[in-house]
Amino acid sequence: MTATLLAVALSLISAVAYATAAVAQERLAARTAAQGHGGGLRLLANSAWWAAVGLNAGGALLHVAALRYGTLTLVQPLGALTLVAAVPLGAHRAGRRVARREWQGTVLTLAGLAALLLTASGPAPDDALSLTEALLVAGATSTLLALLARPGGRPGLRHATASGLASGIASALTQTLTVSASGPHLPLWQAGIVALLVAAFAAGGLLLAQTAYRGGLGAPLAVLTLANPVAAAVVGLSLLGEHLRGGAPGLGLTLGGALVAAWGVVLLSRASARQPGASTVVRGSASVPPPQEAPPREPVPDPLPVETLPLALRTAPVPPPGLPHPADGPAHAHGGRGPRAA
Repeated sequence: MTATLLAVALSLISAVAYATAAVAQERLAARTAAQGHGGGLRLLANSAWWAAVGLNAGGALLHVAALRYGTLTLVQPLGALTLVAAVPLGAHRAGRRVARREWQGTVLTLAGLAALLLTASGPAPDDALSLTEALLVAGATSTLLALLARPGGRPGLRHATASGLASGIASALTQTLTVSASGPHLPLWQAGIVALLVAAFAAGGLLLAQTAYRGGLGAPLAVLTLANPVAAAVVGLSLLGEHLRGGAPGLGLTLGGALVAAWGVVLLSRASARQPGASTVVRGSASVPPPQEAPPREPVPDPLPVETLPLALRTAPVPPPGLPHPADGPAHAHGGRGPRAA
């Protein structure tokens, strides 16, 4: 098996693991919301929750292994396969058929990724960032993150972009560690510094994803999924000697495939946002639990029918004896009898 096929296979299994974990976490999140306070602590004793944690960890390890055998321009776009794998799994869990929009998004995403495979495939990576390059990349990325994460109105898309950039750079730095582990690229102490950068960007991407999803899932999820491979590809093409095959026609095929895959991701993200309780896990982001339902309101008693209300509440106040009732005419001023005839 060539390095490209191995990287694709590992990425596919990683995507299935992430998607399965997302479906399990979505179900557990719904149960936790129904249990109210203390439901989160019960997850620690739930074997299904630990299984989801294990699937997420396994997906992450498989992704790291894929980075060892595939270039950044190949492996990172395959992260969109998580959305594709979540479609049948989520539909099966919900007991429904796959919607037409989901089928369209799946076909477009797979077609676009297939075009990228033709131009981005190549031998296993053998180049790594130096410590100076890693620090420069980290500094430039941190500046962009600070600009995107600044306070302001409607931060959803800005934070989603920042989360995608952070997770993409974390993957690029992770590849440097995997390549250095099998060759004399970085001394141990320098590898430790790069590992700290990986942890910082991964945690930052996680937190930014959480804030991005507060205003809704669809658009932020699409932006995050697309920003991740773009950030990684910039590092790979500019600093790691990666290149696209096929010259000018290959570049055109790559751009066309990227646009088709991007539109497929947008359709899948919109479909995920429309499904009740939908949650999707992508590399560098957290699972998104469904919004918790508002607590039931106390029942408000219906007003009593008018016929059952006391007389004093249905009429004007009763005047003191000897005074005419406001609603009475002159005839009632004489004890309820009409005027005497002359």
